[in-house]
Amino acid sequence: MIEAVPDRLDGAPSQLRRRWSDEIKEQVIAESLVPGANVSAIARRIGIGPSQLFDWRRKALRKGLVAVTATQPDVNLEDKTSPVIEIVVGGIVIRADAAVDETHLRRVLRAVRSL
Repeated sequence: MIEAVPDRLDGAPSQLRRRWSDEIKEQVIAESLVPGANVSAIARRIGIGPSQLFDWRRKALRKGLVAVTATQPDVNLEDKTSPVIEIVVGGIVIRADAAVDETHLRRVLRAVRSL
């Protein structure tokens, strides 16, 4: 006996695959390449999965349609937000950036102690 084949499998999407125009893809790819852009949020906003957007980007980069430009963040020494270490030795206060080299800090501490 031959069983009837359903028109659509249970759980399958009810609509056909969407086709995205090249213009829309280019806009979305360009938006996703902006430094600091959240690719997952951009993909969700247009209704696709992040992996699909990453695939679009990969293909566009391979074809040379877009280029990733390395941008240097603006560094302003006045607006330093990194933590500062403050050490008090006797009456002397030593302030150092948290990224200071440990060897250099040891030399400074030895010099202060010898005073």
